[in-house]
Amino acid sequence: QVQLVESGGGLVQAGGSLSLSCAASGRLSSTLAMGWFRQARGKEREFVAAITWSGRTTYYADSVKGRFTISRDNAKNTVSLQMNSLKPEDTASYYCAAVIEGYYRDSDYSRPGLYDYWGQGTQVTVSS
Repeated sequence: QVQLVESGGGLVQAGGSLSLSCAASGRLSSTLAMGWFRQARGKEREFVAAITWSGRTTYYADSVKGRFTISRDNAKNTVSLQMNSLKPEDTASYYCAAVIEGYYRDSDYSRPGLYDYWGQGTQVTVSS
């Protein structure tokens, strides 16, 4: 089992920045691809960003491309999401997710169903 714990959420004004972090623990002998998803009230969970185990490949939703950056530190078993130029529509609970790395298609990384492990979420609120 893998446990994921997110941190770094909060309240920020539009145009501001926040950095989220996700710490992984447990059975980490397998290589993990990591992703961030978000869910706004009354809406379905949606993909935000993902990163392969090596860190060489990243994926972003069109809505955050150019504003958000995903990165990882495998020595510390953490993955981060730097969010800049935040907008009120970025308000949501943000979830970290992980899956044992494999031969996935690029499009697979944006599917919530790909991921086996999920954190509890951290709230991000962007005021206008």
